[in-house]
Amino acid sequence: MNSPAALLTLEGVHTHIGAYHILHGVDLVVPRGQVSLLLGRNGAGKSTTLRTIMGLWRASQGRVRFGERDITAMGTPEIAALGLAYVPESMGIFSDLTVKENMLLAARSASRASQMDETRLQWIFSLFPAVEKFWNQPAGKLSGGQKQMLAVARAIVEPRELLIVDEPSKGLAPAIINNMIDAFAQLKASGVTILLVEQNISFAQRLGDSVAVMDNGRVVHSGSMQALSQDKALQQSLLGLAL
Repeated sequence: MNSPAALLTLEGVHTHIGAYHILHGVDLVVPRGQVSLLLGRNGAGKSTTLRTIMGLWRASQGRVRFGERDITAMGTPEIAALGLAYVPESMGIFSDLTVKENMLLAARSASRASQMDETRLQWIFSLFPAVEKFWNQPAGKLSGGQKQMLAVARAIVEPRELLIVDEPSKGLAPAIINNMIDAFAQLKASGVTILLVEQNISFAQRLGDSVAVMDNGRVVHSGSMQALSQDKALQQSLLGLAL
């Protein structure tokens, strides 16, 4: 069986932040239609990789390609307009705005709530019932798990080809994590390609198709999640733990 085509490719990407050289030649392939996981110890460069993909930090060397398009030098708004959505670890929720207003800000084709795609909204509500439940409430009053649901819902309020999420399960209760896993599985089934940075190994195992492991600003392993899950010695050498 042929491997799926790459939707996103990083080739030899270096990123400097001020005087600090964070990424040291990252090579990464995100296959179209899959859930790809980016794993690694704290400080390995995972979040910097996501921010570099989105143009929030500029690659000082190397190339980032989305499909056939070179996006290395593009600005973040241009990159987002191509169909990439990014949920940072901080979630970026506007606490003083209502859930509805947070969603509307992300719906670039709508200037008021009544113009948002009702069919798509109902689908999002089915994935994340809390978004509908607290629609008119200030987002700052939501729990951590509910804010994470809102952050992902906001990212997909318009159709996206690639969803990039930094540590979606961080600090969440097991029931909320199960809900998030189900939502990502449904998103994948709808044709969305997903790239996740994750520390929760159980979450990664249950969801991931392919995996890349980072250490010291480089990808030191890439392959299938299934193969990594079955190789205890490899897990120990790459991550210092057993899945």
